[in-house]
Amino acid sequence: MKTINKLVSALFLFVISFAYADEIPPAPGAASKSGIGGGGPGAPASPIDMYVYVLAIVAIALIVFYTKRLKTQKA
Repeated sequence: MKTINKLVSALFLFVISFAYADEIPPAPGAASKSGIGGGGPGAPASPIDMYVYVLAIVAIALIVFYTKRLKTQKA
């Protein structure tokens, strides 16, 4: 049961991290609706591409694989 709770907690942490990874905070002094002020829409400093999600899934799978392999070698 403890293992399931840890896995669910880790999965929840990763899902929340990826859900908020793409949000861009508003630029300071951004233009208001009246058109007064500086700043434009701009672009994110580091865009999140699709391969980042694939790499995260592969990393989690490798961690699980090597953890299970280590446990079977100890037993």
